[in-house]
Amino acid sequence: MTTRIVELRRGILKKNDELAAGLRQRFTSAGVLVLNLVSSPGTGKTAFLELTLRALRARGADAAALVGDLETDNDARRLAASGAPVRQINTHGICHLDAEMVTKHLEGWEGVSLAGLNYLFIENVGNLVCPSSYDLGERIRVALLSVTEGEDKPLKYPGLFNSSDAAVITKIDLAVPCAFDRDLALKNINEIRPGIRIFETSAKTGAGMDEWLAYLAEQAKHS
Repeated sequence: MTTRIVELRRGILKKNDELAAGLRQRFTSAGVLVLNLVSSPGTGKTAFLELTLRALRARGADAAALVGDLETDNDARRLAASGAPVRQINTHGICHLDAEMVTKHLEGWEGVSLAGLNYLFIENVGNLVCPSSYDLGERIRVALLSVTEGEDKPLKYPGLFNSSDAAVITKIDLAVPCAFDRDLALKNINEIRPGIRIFETSAKTGAGMDEWLAYLAEQAKHS
């Protein structure tokens, strides 16, 4: 039975990787920078993305977002207030997005053309385990960690941080009341993924956003 489960999982991941490769080619041809944002629930991923979308639009960039949740379109409606095109993906109990879901929801997206976008953000389902195994065709995977979660998250969930291209620490304005050990958090992240680009941000105060936006602009040049 165990062997059968492993074989099924390998088959599922192989199919996903094939679809993701097609998506990546499609994104590259369109010249759009695609980022996959992954975190646990409550990290402030939606607030961070909303601020990012507003800032990009203010700078004249065209950005859109696909939003993954088990149920409801609460986050999608919140992000749509930024003025950016947003489309909801409900997984109905599945704890991650996969390439097939992304492909399906790109089709028939009224008013949105990949070639007309500078950035496409994929807000994954709140989970630190399953999303790390599923390639969505993104060029940049971003792991988000809140100061309220503790400094040891990278050590507990190495798969995500090791497979990410950038890490964002959120709610940095709460670091002092949460007794967040910044140096230890940075040490733990770098232990899992040496040299990874790390941003310390606050959606409430805007701290760290200039550095994050500069990073996005630099990465977009290579799309």
